[in-house]
Amino acid sequence: MDHLIYTAYSGLADSMTRQRVIASNMANAQTVGFRAETLFSTPMTLKANTSLEARSGTIAEVHGADMTQGSITQTGNALDVAVNGTAMIAVQAQDGTEAYTRRGDLSVSDTGVLTNGDGRPVIGQGGPITVPPGATISISQDGTLLSLAADAAKGTQPEAVDQIKLASPDGSTTEKGLDGLFRVYGGGVLPADATATVESGALEQSNVNPSAVLVSMLDAQRLFDIRTKLVSTAKDVDESGATLMKMPT
Repeated sequence: MDHLIYTAYSGLADSMTRQRVIASNMANAQTVGFRAETLFSTPMTLKANTSLEARSGTIAEVHGADMTQGSITQTGNALDVAVNGTAMIAVQAQDGTEAYTRRGDLSVSDTGVLTNGDGRPVIGQGGPITVPPGATISISQDGTLLSLAADAAKGTQPEAVDQIKLASPDGSTTEKGLDGLFRVYGGGVLPADATATVESGALEQSNVNPSAVLVSMLDAQRLFDIRTKLVSTAKDVDESGATLMKMPT
């Protein structure tokens, strides 16, 4: 078979990866704190010699995420926080390791653990944060959790329970996992940012632009159709070559 089929296949593989990224971004256009995934396509050119470029395939891969800050929506919920700047909230991933997110729709689980909207425990100064049962919780600008007992006397000041770890990604390489959480590339943890602040009673929305994603989806579908026709062309070229070889000399 003519080597054109390999070029066509690499194009189809690129299109499939592109469509998965677009579908993921579209599905999370309303997810709190979501960062749009970015795709990079790299041409892989085969050269027969120093002057002739024989064929060019394509390798596509998800390469990080768009870290542009999303819009801030006021909710009035005392446990909702929007992180200012580039810092991220440290949470405990499914495997027990420390990971990072911008999702700040927090709540207290039945066991008293502070979790975000994905159900991931929020990490404080010494691990996952737990709060006293029945207490009224508020969050200060630096991420400190303040607790006031339900039976506290009038005028009693709330007590500090713990402080959310707001991690700084500056100077570190992070990667986004399939679970939507960010981790340090190669392992390790991000340092806490003592200057980071949060806005209580507000949430940062997804930074996905639905209109732009819809246009990208249409372009990706057209590109997929073109590449599919290239496979058909490769088949025709192969059959023509086979017929030519069968002709009597």
